[in-house]
Amino acid sequence: MRLLSAIELARNEGHRFLLGCPTGRTPRPIYDAMGAKLAKRRQDISNVVLVMMDEYVIAEESGFRYADSHNPWSCHHFARVEILQRWNEALPQSRQLPAGSLWFPDPKHPAEYDKRIAEAGGVDFFLLASGASDGHVAFNPPGSSRDSGTRIIELSAETRNDNLKTFPDFGTLEAVPKHGVSVGLGTIASAREAVMVVWGAAKRMTLRRIREAKGHEADWPATIIHECRNAVVLCDKDAAAANEGDPA
Repeated sequence: MRLLSAIELARNEGHRFLLGCPTGRTPRPIYDAMGAKLAKRRQDISNVVLVMMDEYVIAEESGFRYADSHNPWSCHHFARVEILQRWNEALPQSRQLPAGSLWFPDPKHPAEYDKRIAEAGGVDFFLLASGASDGHVAFNPPGSSRDSGTRIIELSAETRNDNLKTFPDFGTLEAVPKHGVSVGLGTIASAREAVMVVWGAAKRMTLRRIREAKGHEADWPATIIHECRNAVVLCDKDAAAANEGDPA
């Protein structure tokens, strides 16, 4: 697997490997495949830092705080259970990804996240996914600046509806938080390598918009992939079939 090879190369060279990670339905098969590969290879991933893209936040009088991490829909819960525990379960402790290498942007000081990433050498690889309804990436809605940084974002109705589909545990749309802290499009574009994953016929619009775009288009944030170095779009047959007849 390309990603595991890059992690191994960085470890052999004595470097940390900063991996930008989304949560949700789209990356879940990739995280599962990584876990299965690690169980067989027993590869040392202690040099990996998971740079998580976003988290739901709750407004209080003193500002914003993370949503409670015990909620199954929280990004902290997802990262801990579906990435950290999954990848570590078959590895000896000395080769495991440390809990302290799980990073999230701080809702009290969101802009510090970009500084922290830069001081650590920058993101080596960003795994990206896009919302089906409006092309949002992380919590960046249409209209987000190409150079935007980590910040508090008011979540659009489209994003919240997509998140309800991803995490039915919410129960109702009203239960989905109305704000999140999220990396910006500029944060994403600064990565040394990026892959946009587009699964299923529901993502046909995202694939079409990405294929037609020549660069970042503000009304469809997923087109930020064109601004990334060493960028790849990874799609399946269902997403591609929905685009038959489009120009290659």
